[in-house]
Amino acid sequence: MISTLLLRRPVDVPDIARLILNSYKDHRVFALKGDLGAGKTTLIKGLCEILGVSEGTSSPSFSIVNEYRTEHGDRLYHFDLYRIRAAEELEGIGFVEYVDSGGYCFIEWPELALDLLPSDAVVIDISVSANGTRRLQIGPTP
Repeated sequence: MISTLLLRRPVDVPDIARLILNSYKDHRVFALKGDLGAGKTTLIKGLCEILGVSEGTSSPSFSIVNEYRTEHGDRLYHFDLYRIRAAEELEGIGFVEYVDSGGYCFIEWPELALDLLPSDAVVIDISVSANGTRRLQIGPTP
């Protein structure tokens, strides 16, 4: 499995997304950590594109979750948990049902949800260097 990737330019996002999906073919839950502006939403857009989502994707900052469909009708879920203040709030949106649905789930700001993720969830921690390169540390749920 991949442990570290470097994303040097935004144009490389689709290639990085393809590499991640090919390396974790049997995984459906991806938790993306990183500071504001690190590129979590951009990477999720790339992942959705590779999976065949043709409609526009955007961060669900206010709705908490966006649902997308692939060209084959499969559902993907994109969460932004930034505004969630307590893990109990996740029950109100049916978070566990989404995660257990078998559909791809991409989760930004997953810190409050880590205990609710399946054991095979993939955590992608994105950090930004001074020159703008993104370092993606990829591994299992802590």
